Amino acid sequence: MSTAYLNGTFLPLEQAQVSVMDRGFLFGDGIYEVIPVYNRKLFRLPHHLKRLKNSLDGVRIGNPLTDAEWSELLIELVGRNAGDDQAVYLQVTRGVAARRDHAFPVDTRPTVFAMSTPAPAVSTRASEAGVKAITLPDIRWQQCDIKAITLLPNVLMRQQAIDAATAEAILIKNGYAIEGAASNLFIVLNGDLVTPPNGPALLPGITRDLVLELAAANGIPFREADIPELELEQAEEIWLTSSTREISPVTHLNDRLIGNGQPGALWRRMIRLYQDYKEALRRGEAS
Repeated sequence: MSTAYLNGTFLPLEQAQVSVMDRGFLFGDGIYEVIPVYNRKLFRLPHHLKRLKNSLDGVRIGNPLTDAEWSELLIELVGRNAGDDQAVYLQVTRGVAARRDHAFPVDTRPTVFAMSTPAPAVSTRASEAGVKAITLPDIRWQQCDIKAITLLPNVLMRQQAIDAATAEAILIKNGYAIEGAASNLFIVLNGDLVTPPNGPALLPGITRDLVLELAAANGIPFREADIPELELEQAEEIWLTSSTREISPVTHLNDRLIGNGQPGALWRRMIRLYQDYKEALRRGEAS
């Protein structure tokens, strides 16, 4: 039985309940984070907490806990649940109001919810095979750097990708490739690793930033730059990154081969560096 946290109390997940008047339920008025756990160690927790604060600030919800309190809460949550490798989900909404009104209610207390579930290892065999993706127009709002729980456009686009027997939709906005419906985007072009720069159009990914750190530390040429759709189509390699999928090589885009249809050499190098980082985290030598 999984243990969850809700508004100051640890309890069985099945017993966690919120009011139908919660603004997260009525308006999608809230934000969330997903944090991988390896050998019971939270993956890059300070980075996740910084993004959490930025998202809360972006929607004008006061952070209900300090970083130290978040850390204590999440470590205890992981300890109360089974499995050395887990995935923590946390969500903060504006809270429960007396009536449904678009305007911010006065003096509401944010609703804080967190749960952790066992995380299966990312399949090496699946990664070696690569994934298929399609491109779709980006139909989301204008502040995608906020990790908001209002994810219906992402849900619809991800389902369209699944309906097309692919793993992900790469989103195109004003002629530029932005990110996936649930992932960040990298390409390899003329030997350089390229990813779109952070800004309102995309989510500042924790795994994305780690990939850039690993590239810088290991002499891999990289740059943050806009990716025209034509460059996406001409890319030697395409990667999708997220906390849960890690680094997935795209081998087919819109039913066309990327490169020779196999994960590329730079991806193979980066995935080794990434796995080395994870093992260091497991040993307590990284954060």
